[in-house]
Amino acid sequence: MRNTTTFGQLPAVTIRAADGAEATVTLYGGHLVSWRTADGQQRLFCSRDSALDGSRAIRGGVPVIFPQFGARGNGMRHGFARVSTWQAGPHGVDDGAAFAEFSLHHTDLPEAIAAAWPYAFTLRLRVRVHAHKLELSLTVQNTGDQAFPFSAALHTYYNIDQLSTARIEGLQHVRYSDDTPQDALQAEEHLQFADKLDRIYYQLPGPLSLHAGGSVLKMTQQGFTDAVVWNPGAQDAAALPDLDDDEYPHFICIEPALIQPDLLAAGAEWNGRQQLEFI
Repeated sequence: MRNTTTFGQLPAVTIRAADGAEATVTLYGGHLVSWRTADGQQRLFCSRDSALDGSRAIRGGVPVIFPQFGARGNGMRHGFARVSTWQAGPHGVDDGAAFAEFSLHHTDLPEAIAAAWPYAFTLRLRVRVHAHKLELSLTVQNTGDQAFPFSAALHTYYNIDQLSTARIEGLQHVRYSDDTPQDALQAEEHLQFADKLDRIYYQLPGPLSLHAGGSVLKMTQQGFTDAVVWNPGAQDAAALPDLDDDEYPHFICIEPALIQPDLLAAGAEWNGRQQLEFI
């Protein structure tokens, strides 16, 4: 089942499986802002102070990062996909799961953004929910006649009870961000949190699991080679205008990512997928 609705002031689409699992995506940003499993639990965090009027990117949910990660380039921080208006596409039921697709074309971009990104492209996001599972698929298609470089990520904010008691497993044989001393490059089997954390893990070796509040979330990804783990901690949270000071202990960002830009040939496409399941 699919319903047209609003999230704050933003037009949105909600899909619901027969077992009660549901997801809501705003057309602004092609942004997954809510994921409820079949038991009714909200699995994503969204700040109560987030702007929900299209004036700035949404704080929470799953922002789509494209074509630039962070400030690693000359364009808009984290790219323009999360602040552009997407189009709703096909939807339906697939083997008991509800799904919906969304697209963003270069012709959908505002003039100023389009002038700064002179490439023809199509992005497609597919969201699929069923029981305690969520599947996300992001496809980047080069529809022009010249290659372009891009990075991509699904900047997922997970809703958790308490940051200090959460842990992530599966981050073995990785290296941290570029400014980490060489003697800090080591295997890490259990990652726990005390305060601010911002790390990039390159060439992820396999699935991850998030242990929080008595539940275990298994995260599997393809196409996305890397993972980013982030929480602003108390000091940085206080500097964010769209995040209340008491909210940072109740989320953790674990995002599948392609950090180093990939060069996409004319007519080619790239696909990144993530499967999430509470076990």
